[in-house]
Amino acid sequence: MPTPAHTSVPRSLVLILRAMLVLAAAGSLVVLLVILPLTWGDMADGAVSVAVAIVTILALGVVCLQVIGVCIWQLLSLVLRGRIFSRAAFRHVDVVTAAVAGIGVLLLAFGVVLAGGTVAPGLVLIVGGAALLAFAAALTVNVARRLLAQAVERDAQARRLEDELSEVI
Repeated sequence: MPTPAHTSVPRSLVLILRAMLVLAAAGSLVVLLVILPLTWGDMADGAVSVAVAIVTILALGVVCLQVIGVCIWQLLSLVLRGRIFSRAAFRHVDVVTAAVAGIGVLLLAFGVVLAGGTVAPGLVLIVGGAALLAFAAALTVNVARRLLAQAVERDAQARRLEDELSEVI
């Protein structure tokens, strides 16, 4: 196995990002354990099917965000080890892409639920715009994955050329 390359990303930056991920994870647990049950209680007077749909969509959205956080944590581990330009990163980037696209689908579902009620049409359009942005973000992550694949291939090619050159010398 080749020795890991030195990373140009400062360790302090990785630690700051990880601290932010820990705060986001704590906040997401508060949402799941406190805010959503309170939301459910507030909606108990209305239609149960709408309440179930909204709370379920919100909970699944939080879970998608948690999955993204875990994947970013794993990618940061690869950065620290100097292995971000490896095939190991693809799995995490693919999961991030799927989770962001999942958020887009959930936002569309949320818009559909809102459209069936007495919510202002402008709010439904805002949610639709947010879904469009989520899909755009998923496509952007997909582009980054393709660039990562290209970088991994070029790195492998450079290693092969170095090996050939060292054999010649």
